[in-house]
Amino acid sequence: MKSLAIHGKEDIRWEDREVPTPGEGEVRLRVNYVGICGSDLHYYFHGANGEYTIREPLTPGHELSGVVDLDPSGRLAPGTPVTVHPARYGPEVPGLENRPHLRSGGDYLGSAAADPHRQGGASELLLVEDHMIRVLPASLPLERAALAEPLAVAIHAVSLAGDITGMRVLVIGAGPIGLLVVAAAVNAGASVVGASDVRAEPLDRAQALGATEVSLVGRDTIENESYDVVFECSGVGVALSSAVRAARRAGTIVQVGMLPNADIGVNLAPMLAKELTIRGAFRFSTEIDDAIALLAESDALDSVISHVIPASDAVEALQLARDSSASAKVLLSL
Repeated sequence: MKSLAIHGKEDIRWEDREVPTPGEGEVRLRVNYVGICGSDLHYYFHGANGEYTIREPLTPGHELSGVVDLDPSGRLAPGTPVTVHPARYGPEVPGLENRPHLRSGGDYLGSAAADPHRQGGASELLLVEDHMIRVLPASLPLERAALAEPLAVAIHAVSLAGDITGMRVLVIGAGPIGLLVVAAAVNAGASVVGASDVRAEPLDRAQALGATEVSLVGRDTIENESYDVVFECSGVGVALSSAVRAARRAGTIVQVGMLPNADIGVNLAPMLAKELTIRGAFRFSTEIDDAIALLAESDALDSVISHVIPASDAVEALQLARDSSASAKVLLSL
């Protein structure tokens, strides 16, 4: 079988691997699609994602869909369409009973955080533990189903803001996660969903997903205190400063974009007089089931997928995924 492996900065290879044999409690999947995430881009273009450096060849990918190839238990028939919850949680911690994704000691598909690394899904055949598998509705195309993991991230982020029914919401950064946050906010009943980005093309995509207002950075002005909830999805320090200005008094900011592991210039002074709530958002817990249900309801989210490229052309796919003016979510086909 073939797998992708990142060996270091700008060094990715389509390699031959041994066909894996599932052990007890494991299922072998035949992977059809893998979405390229921001962490995959960091691993490829920088050889690291934040503080996590590649120390051995790493197969990327934690956004995937496929079919069952072999389930030794006989529970899942070959060809059953599935996606995967990519997390394995660490030991239980008092106070985190309902937030297992925040426990330390776990791992995630396609991550260099653990040693040895947790290999990811960009492989023709993949072994996963049976509890990680989510069977898909027959009506849900596998291509769209590859959005389940990032949509779960978006749904989780929106849930952290509480009930947003009837509220004015702003999404800063209309990349793939930002677009999915737009869709999740619309689905959650926000009365106004604004989107802001440094490029015009992502804003067109945001409007297709239900954004009612768009703001092009450098051209348009976002009024101070104009939104009840702001989701910062770009991971850029200056955007967090913009979020603080845009949020109304007693409003909420959810930081969704991954900020750099460094001191960054952010102006938080207005948060004091406004008594803002600023929350971080990290991955998700059970929301992948909600994501699957939402994806099965409508084909509207198909517009988030801009390109499907063979895994053997991974370099082209990664370069394209980095260019937000030319792409949204890029999928690898296997």
